[in-house]
Amino acid sequence: MIGATSFAADGRLLVASTLADQRFASPLSGHYWQVEDLATHSLVRSRSLWDATLALPEQAANGELTKEELKGPGGELTVAVLRTITDADGRAFRAVVAEDHRNVEVSVGEYVRDLAPALMVLAFALMGAFFIQITVGLAPLEGLRVAVRDVIAQRKARLDVAAPSEVQPLADEINRLLAAQEKALSRARSRATDLAHGLKTPLQVLSADIRTLRKKGETELAEEIEKSAGAIRRHVERELARARLAPGVSGDAACLVREVANGVVAVVKRTPRGKQLSFTIDVAEDFMAPVDEGDLSEVLGNLVENATRFANSLVHVSASESACEVIIKVVDDGPGIPETALHAALLRGVQLDSKGGGSSGLGLAIVSDIVEAYGGRLEMANANSGLAVTIYLPHHG
Repeated sequence: MIGATSFAADGRLLVASTLADQRFASPLSGHYWQVEDLATHSLVRSRSLWDATLALPEQAANGELTKEELKGPGGELTVAVLRTITDADGRAFRAVVAEDHRNVEVSVGEYVRDLAPALMVLAFALMGAFFIQITVGLAPLEGLRVAVRDVIAQRKARLDVAAPSEVQPLADEINRLLAAQEKALSRARSRATDLAHGLKTPLQVLSADIRTLRKKGETELAEEIEKSAGAIRRHVERELARARLAPGVSGDAACLVREVANGVVAVVKRTPRGKQLSFTIDVAEDFMAPVDEGDLSEVLGNLVENATRFANSLVHVSASESACEVIIKVVDDGPGIPETALHAALLRGVQLDSKGGGSSGLGLAIVSDIVEAYGGRLEMANANSGLAVTIYLPHHG
């Protein structure tokens, strides 16, 4: 339009009819142009403006293209571009082309409608790519998580997993930490064992001195020393029992329950109290428990010994399994335990029989320690025929 604008010989502003877009020729079509002679303020307008004019803002610098929002002939909002031109003779004019804002909105809407499906397809494609990348990228970490879970559950002693190169140093450091912890626990348990064994000889000497004092008639002093020696002996027995639990219980440990139970019952039967009772072992010959043979001997030894002390005539040992646990139960036909004392029975050094019966009061506490070391639990309840003590040990799998 600027190229089609010129000045006639008499100074009139002329615009050649070279604009091909017919919308500028249709009245109130929403497409308008206007040229103003800045000297005389005369106007040349498109036919689409009819008898209206576009109210222009203040004049901008020569040659500068500006964008404005102007009111159209019907009061509608238009988007306009303006430029002031000065020719070689120093004559200046200002040209403006405007379009109804609604036309722009329609064009933008059509563009968005055309673009939206493509953007949605792109969004779903990107989300799918992100999901695949995260799933595939983090899959090795899932193997590391399972390996850590196996270590926590004591099914394995080390992280046995091939981790990505970025994560493998972390797995190696964790394995070194586990190895260092195992060595530290081994040293600590060895020291505890040495200390316990070192105290056993002085305790035996004290026992002899107690007997000597009683023979001399110093019964009161002998009883005081015996109480102190008994307290020391209980702690020694407990530490020896805990020291027998190897650091980091092996997840591969297993033994035949009936074989261990037969050995325990055979020993208890030789005691004065055991000779007065009947023992039944309701365990299949090939029934296995996920526990070390020595640890199970300690567990059953304490449970059967306690049951023997309270039973009237019978001690029953049984074993079964569920989908996820091995269940071992020792039941006696004695008077049971008052409900309020069931929890106290698991406390250290608590004796439930007033006579003591030669018990240190640590049996059930030691059993609880061993069972917990294997990730199991111990429960006590009064059965119809006496007291039932049940231990639950999780399967290795």
